[in-house]
Amino acid sequence: MLDSVRRTPSVRAVVSVTTDKCYENKEWVWGYRETDPLGGYDPYSSSKACAEIVSAAFRQSYFPVDRIADHRVAIATARAGNVIGGGDWSLDRLLPDLVRGFLSGKPVPIRRPHAIRPWQHVLEPLHGYLSLAEKLLSAEPAKYATAYNFGPADNDARPVGWIAERMTRTWGDGASWVLDEDPSVHEAGYLKLDASRARADLAWTPHLHLADALDWLVRWYKAHEAGADMQAYTFDQINQYETILASTPKF
Repeated sequence: MLDSVRRTPSVRAVVSVTTDKCYENKEWVWGYRETDPLGGYDPYSSSKACAEIVSAAFRQSYFPVDRIADHRVAIATARAGNVIGGGDWSLDRLLPDLVRGFLSGKPVPIRRPHAIRPWQHVLEPLHGYLSLAEKLLSAEPAKYATAYNFGPADNDARPVGWIAERMTRTWGDGASWVLDEDPSVHEAGYLKLDASRARADLAWTPHLHLADALDWLVRWYKAHEAGADMQAYTFDQINQYETILASTPKF
């Protein structure tokens, strides 16, 4: 894709979205910053670190920020935390697995309930990506051609067990979960993001607390199960989020 950008004169801005998993996880208690080392224990994490390295290599080799007036292309990368939201039916992901289990009426096996992740509603980082793209197309694109984290407030990073408990209470109807005695694959136990750069450069902050994001998610899946028009329902949640952006103090 980046090589195609080199051959497409009309392109002015690129936001390459990777993930919080691109960092070399040291299991420390503070959030990772954009200047921390990249790495990956497993193939997925390694692939995201590679995507960051490739994006940086293209920026340095073909689109250097000190010559942006000549080539006119600004490349930034976005590293978001664990995104959640209605419509996700992926396998082996916590929230979709919980929903499938609730719908089946069976207890949901949960791996590593004490693992902490930077959970956030998908509309939060999407707002960040769009804000970043706008800045890359501004009068000072070189300032923003770098990496950015998009994650929840530090006190809103919660363990898997908290998510499962909140979801079962909100869902009701006998929903439950059990500890998976065979977690099998390697997973980081502790992961947070420091989004200070996004706050300072883009005026981006999270607006939905995790508890509210989970309520939105449950309502989406409940509406889907009831046969609602999910395109209209999804647009309605987007409109609600835009109203929050315009009226709610940032935290």
